[in-house]
Amino acid sequence: MRLIDQDGNQAGVVSIGEALRMSKEAELDLVEVASQAVPPVCRIIDFSKFKYDQEKKEKEARKKQKVIHLKEIKFHPFIDENDYQVKLHNLERFLKQGDKGKITMVFRGREMNYIAKGKQVLEKLAQDIAPLGEVEKAPYMEGRMITMIIMPK
Repeated sequence: MRLIDQDGNQAGVVSIGEALRMSKEAELDLVEVASQAVPPVCRIIDFSKFKYDQEKKEKEARKKQKVIHLKEIKFHPFIDENDYQVKLHNLERFLKQGDKGKITMVFRGREMNYIAKGKQVLEKLAQDIAPLGEVEKAPYMEGRMITMIIMPK
């Protein structure tokens, strides 16, 4: 097997017995690093410290990951301009935070006759939000709702 000592220097190709003897002399552990290599690569290290460092790296990597949330905003086909602007501002805030936005156009009662008006509002919204986000999923009908998903740029 190929052996790497505690300082990171290659000790060359040695027998298993010789590698075990060297690890006992150093009062450290003999760990197989690459079993698929020919010959297999082993390293003389303090395994508990190695394991601790690995867990620390994984924890740090998890901490740096950004979880993307899906925030939903509901619209109606006959929304007033001020209400539209407030909801547009909220959507901009979500996109700046790095979250996706789910825009739902809800039709109540007789509003089902005005699906075209609802689609116009969604198209206007997609144009207004274009500098900050792009449409990930185009508007699609789902029961009494039209849904569109916008992701940040």
